[in-house]
Amino acid sequence: MNDSVLLDREGHTLVITINRPEVRNAVDMGVCLAIGDALSDAEADPDIRAVILTGAGEQAFCSGADLKAIGRGEPIIPPGREAWGLAGYVNHPISKPTIAAVNGLALGGGTELALASDLIVASENAVFGLPEVKRGRVAGAGGAFRWTRQLPERLALELLFTGESLTAAKALEHHLVNRVVPAALVRAEALRLAAKIGENGPVAVQATKRIAKGIRDGAVPAETDFWTHTAREAVTVNASDDAREGLAAFAEKRPPRWTGR
Repeated sequence: MNDSVLLDREGHTLVITINRPEVRNAVDMGVCLAIGDALSDAEADPDIRAVILTGAGEQAFCSGADLKAIGRGEPIIPPGREAWGLAGYVNHPISKPTIAAVNGLALGGGTELALASDLIVASENAVFGLPEVKRGRVAGAGGAFRWTRQLPERLALELLFTGESLTAAKALEHHLVNRVVPAALVRAEALRLAAKIGENGPVAVQATKRIAKGIRDGAVPAETDFWTHTAREAVTVNASDDAREGLAAFAEKRPPRWTGR
């Protein structure tokens, strides 16, 4: 374990906190390793009945992949852990119910972490969005296909094509989240929901989740083609001049100059 991710137990609930508030809890390799290991350990621990994922500080749940680290050529997903995806979480289904406690901004990979969770408790100031196209990239951590499955299709497509965001109130209106509460109560509400789940038979709850989500042998076969397609498209996009320009513009804090190549 490292200081970039904190683990706490509250009864039968494991709370995983991304602890990089100085970069709005952006995901680097250390975060991927720690969360991936924590999920595997939680799955194997019969005393854990639910998992909460949240972010440290008051500004952000998670701002997505650490673009500055990517710009420096640093890998975000550790070698050998590619199958689990961003943060060791987005393609790492476990039988224990997962709850995203979204405090503040959840952009890019942050939204993808929330979409990968079973339930979402959001703060009143939470903001969801997949702005990758603004950087010349694609939402490669499940967002491009989960957005359209968890929101009305035309709304999801508009948000994907424009890169614009969704407020907590709108997310609740469209049933993207389960609860919206004051920021100070996000963790407590997520813990209350986890405790309520924990009152039920854990074997039955976990089997129910596997049935509902189509989890078989630690994977979701119905999503395999989506992940393969996403990876293929991402390779092409990430090698483009536009992707390089998007990262450069972000680092230099200027509008990008697209060429369509």
